[in-house]
Amino acid sequence: MNDPAYQLGQWLWPERLRAVNAGAANAASQYRDLLAQAGQDLRDRFIAEESIEALVRARARLIDALLGAVWAQFTGTRSGAWALVAVGGYGRGELHPCSDVDVLILVAAPPDAPARETLEQLVAFLWDTGLELGHSVRTVDDCRRECAADVSVMTTLVESRLIAGSSELVAQMHAALDAAGVWPIQEFFAAKVHEQQQRHLKANDTAYNLEPNVKTGPGGLRDLQTIGWVAKRHFNCNTFEELAANGFLAPAELRRLRAAQEFLWRVRFALHVETGRREDRLLFDHQVRVAKLFGYEDATYTLAVEQLMQRYYRTVMDVSLLNELLLQLFREAIAPVSNAPPQALNARFQIRDDYLETVNDEIFARYPAALLELFVLLQQNPSVRGVHAATMRALSRSLWLIDEEFRQNPRHHRLFIELLRAPAGVTHELRRMNTYGVLGRYIPAFGRIVGRMQYDLFHAYTVDAHTLFVLSNLRRLAINRYDHELPALSAIMQTLPRPELAYLAALFHDIAKGRGGDHSELGAVDAEAFCLEQGLSRYDARLVAWLVRAHLKLSVTAQKQDISDPEVISSFARFVGDESHLDYLYMLTVSDVRGTNPKLWNSWKASLFQEFYDRVKRALRRGLESPIDAQELRDETQVVARRLLAQGGMSDVAIRNAWSILDDGYFLRHTGEEVAWQTRLIASRTGASQEPVVAVQAESERGTTAVTTLTPDRLRSFARVTAVLDQLGLTIVDARITPTTDGGSLDLYHVLEGDGAPLTHPERIRDIDRALRRALVSAPDQSLAVTRRASRQMRMFNTPTQISVSVDDRNRRTVLELIAGDRPGLLCDIGQVLLAEQVALQGAKIMTVGERAEDVFYVTDTQGAPLADAAAQALQSQLVATLDKRRAA
Repeated sequence: MNDPAYQLGQWLWPERLRAVNAGAANAASQYRDLLAQAGQDLRDRFIAEESIEALVRARARLIDALLGAVWAQFTGTRSGAWALVAVGGYGRGELHPCSDVDVLILVAAPPDAPARETLEQLVAFLWDTGLELGHSVRTVDDCRRECAADVSVMTTLVESRLIAGSSELVAQMHAALDAAGVWPIQEFFAAKVHEQQQRHLKANDTAYNLEPNVKTGPGGLRDLQTIGWVAKRHFNCNTFEELAANGFLAPAELRRLRAAQEFLWRVRFALHVETGRREDRLLFDHQVRVAKLFGYEDATYTLAVEQLMQRYYRTVMDVSLLNELLLQLFREAIAPVSNAPPQALNARFQIRDDYLETVNDEIFARYPAALLELFVLLQQNPSVRGVHAATMRALSRSLWLIDEEFRQNPRHHRLFIELLRAPAGVTHELRRMNTYGVLGRYIPAFGRIVGRMQYDLFHAYTVDAHTLFVLSNLRRLAINRYDHELPALSAIMQTLPRPELAYLAALFHDIAKGRGGDHSELGAVDAEAFCLEQGLSRYDARLVAWLVRAHLKLSVTAQKQDISDPEVISSFARFVGDESHLDYLYMLTVSDVRGTNPKLWNSWKASLFQEFYDRVKRALRRGLESPIDAQELRDETQVVARRLLAQGGMSDVAIRNAWSILDDGYFLRHTGEEVAWQTRLIASRTGASQEPVVAVQAESERGTTAVTTLTPDRLRSFARVTAVLDQLGLTIVDARITPTTDGGSLDLYHVLEGDGAPLTHPERIRDIDRALRRALVSAPDQSLAVTRRASRQMRMFNTPTQISVSVDDRNRRTVLELIAGDRPGLLCDIGQVLLAEQVALQGAKIMTVGERAEDVFYVTDTQGAPLADAAAQALQSQLVATLDKRRAA
């Protein structure tokens, strides 16, 4: 009993488990108590940093002892005719604290009624002990039939192990499941590879998701297990060490696999310990606690949780690479190899059996440029399936050759730029370069962001994965076969004179994340230096640097400033200077937003960015010396609206009457189509009616659902409308508030469903209409409340409220810029504070950045003038107090 796997504390020798009388009334509770004590002991040993392998095997041995004791007491004389078999992960002898215990009860023949009763009592008793038991009762023939029908069943039995009962019966099962009869090895291998590919696709084919699954995500434990299943099934290798002994793993690769498995085991064990349940997702809720448990501490520019996650992401990248290498070696050993001679590509590379390989193992040492040439050849030969395993190994051993001298070599510069200029395969090969470690060596600053995450809800991927998604988005715009996705953008991208400059800007736009300071400015310096080193002209290098420096400018301006203001448009036109710079920046901006988080890009943002781009391009074509005239824009909008209204039979007199309550600014902030729609609503009021008017347009020209309200109560309407829309689970992406000259308010809200889509179901539209009408006619003192709760992820963050106040003298209004934690009811709370402070809302720009709201409100006093200093200070103080109180609640 000196096996450390048994040493779970002096109180818990296997004999103590066996000493429990399974027939006693309190037997199940005794076992439950022993398991609880064992669990606490495992936790203590884990915190004391004991070997994780010893702990997962100790847990399995403990369960072996418990099951063996209970089995003997329940089955009695039948034990020799049945077998209790561990399967799946438990069959491997690995159990984490809250993992399922999967067993097969193998019987010689279908059990009769008394036997079934015995087995049912056994399983019920084991559940009463607190075990999460997964079980099946099968004969050998059942096993064979189930395995033939489902490769996943076959997989669980590949790892089966006898716990108690008939060893002969288990031997019969193994013989019946021999590869010669069920799932021949080539079919088994193909099925497991396909299964892995499908599993990766479910995770967006990236290991770098914000909340990865340690077990099933790409590069996770399941990828290691896939290697093990094939190794055991075909090569009869049960451990990585045995694979190494059979020549499949080099010593360094064995160390990397062992280290990766140990780290992933520790993370999974920590999740079970911290949550007290089977939890394999590294959710936001757990990341901070796991980082603390592992001893990470916040540094100057990197949080402890970010350090943990960078280690995680780099580990799964290593697993993915080794998984690819080993599966290729397995394929060569399993599948028949063609005797066809290799196809020479040049003096250094050849294609053998559809894989690219060097002609000998010394190529990289003798000709270092081949470290880049390999990826160019892969681009030029798209039918090649990948890199031969031996070449992958040689490349890995040769990464040290990519040093400063290598980076300064003009031959290498030409190869890298050739790779960016290729007509196909740019993104694919840059991803491969990143996986193989070449990209981070050639661009050292990129190497530092590999696996780097940002602990927020805005960035869904690590910095390197995000960067390559941005580049992929640019490439799709540049390739004709993807024109149907974003036709207008594709048309612009395909006119860029040098698209590789956009790709370089994408590579560098976030390269300085995590260094402190302005990452855009720091990245611009890196980008210009790199481009000049690669032999680009000074103009091109400066254009790339400008794009990196300005990559957030268009997005922030469009989302946070009033793009109906001619001065905003003219100012941005002066900033970009010419149409070429605008086109490059527009392409990079859209690709960046789409590559940051799949939930960020929607029809509203597409419409907003397109509108701003078109207005700035128009300003550039007029000439920077001829700024856009506000009256000209108003006239154009009115011409469009009048034409639409006339087509609907509305007279000029009715149009003038409706427009008499609107100010000039209204026609700058709305399109002709919006003006026509709202004009009809104004005209629909009868006489001096003060009843609120509500209208919902399911799909507006901006790709949203548009909601218009016309109310006599100017100050109260915003809080009431936003409360209703928020309570209904809608996302408000824009609010355009127009005070009318008769004391009312004509408001237009653009809303989307939580998934970023416009509303489509008629009943949903009717619900909005009814709810708004009820709220707008309710008594002024009726309280407003949004009871919908914030999401689990949102509740993990505690963003303090920040408010800045400035005066827009030209437009005679106060500008309120707010940063606060996003949550249901936020806009309603803001509206109620504005009401309490007697502040009139003139417009709002709603922008959500992950867990943060970054909104801009244009306000005046009740007379339409900017707020006095005292009123502005009071409003600011009241907003901070109210929102922080809500945040703490």
